[in-house]
Amino acid sequence: MRDKTRKTETKGRPGRRFPREEGAIVKDWGGRLPVALIYPNSYYLGMSNLGIHAIYKLLNNNLKVVCERVFLDTRDKNAPAAIESGRPLSDFAILAFSISYELDYFNVVNMLKASGIPLFAADRDERHPLIIAGGPCVTANPTPLAPFFDCLCIGEAEPILPAMLPVLFEGIGDRRDKLLQALAALPGIYVPLFPPVTPVVRQWAKNLDDFTVASVVLTPDTELGDLYLIEAERGCQRGCRFCLVNTAFAPMRFRSVEKIIKQAWEGLHSRRRIGLVGPAVTDHPRINELLEGLHKLNAEISISSLRIDTLSSDIIGELARGKAQTITIAPEAGSQRLRDVINKGISEDDILAVADRIAGNRFTQLKLYFIIGLPTETDEDVEGIVKLTLAIKDRLDRRQSNMHITLNAAPFVPKAGTPFQWLPMASQETLNRRLSILRSSLPLKGIKLNEESPAWSQIQGVLSRGDERLAHALADMEDISLSGWRKVVEVHQLDIDYYVNQRWDTKQKLPWSVIDSGMKNERLCGEMEKAVRKYNL
Repeated sequence: MRDKTRKTETKGRPGRRFPREEGAIVKDWGGRLPVALIYPNSYYLGMSNLGIHAIYKLLNNNLKVVCERVFLDTRDKNAPAAIESGRPLSDFAILAFSISYELDYFNVVNMLKASGIPLFAADRDERHPLIIAGGPCVTANPTPLAPFFDCLCIGEAEPILPAMLPVLFEGIGDRRDKLLQALAALPGIYVPLFPPVTPVVRQWAKNLDDFTVASVVLTPDTELGDLYLIEAERGCQRGCRFCLVNTAFAPMRFRSVEKIIKQAWEGLHSRRRIGLVGPAVTDHPRINELLEGLHKLNAEISISSLRIDTLSSDIIGELARGKAQTITIAPEAGSQRLRDVINKGISEDDILAVADRIAGNRFTQLKLYFIIGLPTETDEDVEGIVKLTLAIKDRLDRRQSNMHITLNAAPFVPKAGTPFQWLPMASQETLNRRLSILRSSLPLKGIKLNEESPAWSQIQGVLSRGDERLAHALADMEDISLSGWRKVVEVHQLDIDYYVNQRWDTKQKLPWSVIDSGMKNERLCGEMEKAVRKYNL
């Protein structure tokens, strides 16, 4: 059997590129399975992704594995290389991509191209690393990326890796088809070269307390560099009809207060601020007890997601005491009608009451998140965004708050596995017109407007609802730009209108039908019908 350490004599580029890191795990490669954990975006963003920390620790806790991190570095003209050793991707036995955003698909392809490793799985053999991927995008719809990967992990890493590693230890270096067949037999593993007879069932960790998910490597050179991050919960039970979290991370699970407090005590040796991470942290059934426990530790607190209807004065006060400068809420839509369509579950009174509570504290910025182009949306709904935002500003001004408001407007993108997966995006013309409504009103009132590009959002929509035909377009894209995208769309004759601007028949076979998310299509379809039935969509 071939040496699993793969070219251990090859030296990486000298010197640590991030000398201010604390906690990086450096192992000798001798006799170990080398895994490159790849985040296909910048170090600045990737090191704020708690999933990267969790998988990095999970793999390195195994004595037979050496796991090193790789990030996209657009300034470095060399092939991608590991942070810890500087070794190129071709030195590793396993390349493990963690993919959170559809637009990072372009970076995945470019990193593989730069490494010199054959891009398509069908062109690789035992001489090449085994290339795998996981993450929310892969769990929702792996098909646009499937031709590039030997296998894809459907679900969460904690239940998948313990079963996967022994197969890798045994099979790396032997016949590739034999290894892939063994992997395909595991729960949660999709091997495109051996299509499953029945859909691959998404895997999820039953008890979060069985796994520590917190910051492993601390560095100031990242978006959340002053925080020690701890996962407080996973999943969401709110049922917003546009949101991927409801299926990709179901069911909702909570880490115990005791475990979080214990982890926070350890983290406070390195950082004063504790960041509680999860899609719906303030839904924790013991949130007040948790905040009280952190308060007793003299921890400064930050929370990643704030639900308007659970954002109490106590929680806001703790955030202010924790020296948070910015507080963020997401009304999503400007009218009650449209909030009902998306099943947001909050009223305008709820939103304005929270604005009153926020105004009484010394934050410097309030961020508001809205989605434009939602199903059934009209120009009047967008004008409702303006009216609601001005009403919030009025609440702040009445309390003589010096807080600045930043409104973030992002186009609706249909996501696989959600009730809105069958529904189209709004046209580019419609999205641009609705953004113009916001542009013409809000900046004049002292409110900063941040827009997400409708053109790039359309590309995200294509990748979200895409199939394997997109892989060849991704492979042929010479530069990551709108013009580069339009060129490959034309060459490959991709029907963009079909992918993003058409409503799909609920009876048609979906590209991601190879995946069993645990959510029946009948239930998703029922939720969609509840949303649009009365509006004759």
